[in-house]
Amino acid sequence: MWWRPWLPACLAWGCVAALCGSRGLCPAPNASSPEPGQCPRRRAAELCAWALSSDSLLDPFPVDVIKENYVRNVRNCIFSVVYPTPFKSRVHLVAVSKEVIENILDLDISVKGSSDFLEFISGGKVIFGSVPLAHRYGGHQFGSWAGQLGDGRAHLIGVYTNRHGERWELQLKGSGKTPYSRNGDGRAVLRSSVREFLCSEAMHYLGIPTSRAASLVVSDDDVWRDQFYNGNIKKERGAIVLRLAKSWFRIGSLEILAHSGELDLLRRLLDFIIQEHFPSIAKNDSNRYLEFFSTVVSETANLISLWMSVGFAHGVCNTDNFSLLSITIDYGPFGFMDSYDPNFVPNTSDDERRYKIGNQASVGLFNLSKLLQALKPLLDPRQKQLASQILEGYGEHYHSRFTELFKTKLGLLGEDENDSYLIAFLLKIMEDTKADFTMTFRELSEITADQLKELHIPEEFWALQDLGKHKLFSEWVRMYLLRLHSNNGDSDAKRRIRMASSAPRAGFTAALSEAGGCRESRVLPAPPSLGQASQSQLFILREIQASKKNDQGQSSSLQSGLMDQATGTSLP
Repeated sequence: MWWRPWLPACLAWGCVAALCGSRGLCPAPNASSPEPGQCPRRRAAELCAWALSSDSLLDPFPVDVIKENYVRNVRNCIFSVVYPTPFKSRVHLVAVSKEVIENILDLDISVKGSSDFLEFISGGKVIFGSVPLAHRYGGHQFGSWAGQLGDGRAHLIGVYTNRHGERWELQLKGSGKTPYSRNGDGRAVLRSSVREFLCSEAMHYLGIPTSRAASLVVSDDDVWRDQFYNGNIKKERGAIVLRLAKSWFRIGSLEILAHSGELDLLRRLLDFIIQEHFPSIAKNDSNRYLEFFSTVVSETANLISLWMSVGFAHGVCNTDNFSLLSITIDYGPFGFMDSYDPNFVPNTSDDERRYKIGNQASVGLFNLSKLLQALKPLLDPRQKQLASQILEGYGEHYHSRFTELFKTKLGLLGEDENDSYLIAFLLKIMEDTKADFTMTFRELSEITADQLKELHIPEEFWALQDLGKHKLFSEWVRMYLLRLHSNNGDSDAKRRIRMASSAPRAGFTAALSEAGGCRESRVLPAPPSLGQASQSQLFILREIQASKKNDQGQSSSLQSGLMDQATGTSLP
């Protein structure tokens, strides 16, 4: 490891870690496996027994030669070294994810009560081994090349490899200006930070690949925002989310290098990504970039299909927000559909409705075409032709996965050539009647086949009653029951249990939509003493947990997992 002039700023932590070791604590979790007779790795109760590393990101690449932190055009590097800017006012811990803290970061949950932890997650203290970085990338925004973008309000504070051998990159969002801040202030507000915290954890428990959230802090610093882009600027409170991902590299990470003609660096970054995150691809394979592209195409189709299966609209599907690992990242103006509407747009600034939910699959194809454009300088003529053929197969990948997911939601087993029509037929009836997306599938998982056959829909199944108003609903029911009858070895009870496992409850979906700022109805109540409406969103999880149970009378994995995220700390 080459010597870095900024490393002495971290050395004090090394001394403290040594003192912790002398008190009998186990080695830092990032240390090598203990020898026989040593204590096994366990969760660290103090930050001084815990460490990060930035070496795996710094050693392979050149770093921005300018060390000063000011907005500028950056070239010939992947990262700029830049430290977070601590808040000027007091900082409060609002929420932590118990699962992320304990099962990913190998920390004991009791660490959340320490001042060191609060300083660390708010950008006020650097952990030993960490060299904070801001990533340089570009991107196509709303269909047009936007040039250099980059981490304008985020700091990648290090890499952690946990006891399971998983490698996670930790990033603070809202932690101050970087060379990529453009005209921004480098801050995030409580409103958007709540969205990020809640939704990333929700998506995880819904089984959708996503970044994770470890903690949320809020300060008394004033941050000014025009929430609805209408010229009405209001004062809000600054906040920071500690978020994690296996990698934060995105399509725009490669685009900026291709557009700048930095082809050697483009090749180095691609080789690094393949070696670290695509183990099935041989690093010396002459077709490795082709194999990489093929994997990203299929996994992107899978991700967007999963979004559609839960009615999730990302809101800003720019290439700089599309992960090369095909996980959901950069939660901004997202939303979950209420009534089924292919034209649903959660982003109030998307005047042309480019990123409406029904267009997400097409946008995925556009973004992948830009990825291919960035890869082409490294491909020979034969590989370029094959890559174009791979891209042409995206639609088939998407349709196949979309159909598979919705067949599961409808409890269909086996194959039938009319399954796609049956699904499309239902979605069209849902669109015409404005039926609730989530509750339609939930109620189909609860109603019996006999009740459907007689078109006897109990009053509590209000979403299905909406569907029943359509003149073609009875015809769809006839086709659906006939298809269910072809499920070999199935029963109605088995069908309902199977469907319930893939049908989230409306209370949770509605709550997250409210946190995303895309709804104006069904606000779940919160203690009035909290004051600001945005703060009440933090108590949504407790409301849901208290009111929703699954069919066995136990909390679902989604709900129980999310309960671990809320500390119950009220905001001052």
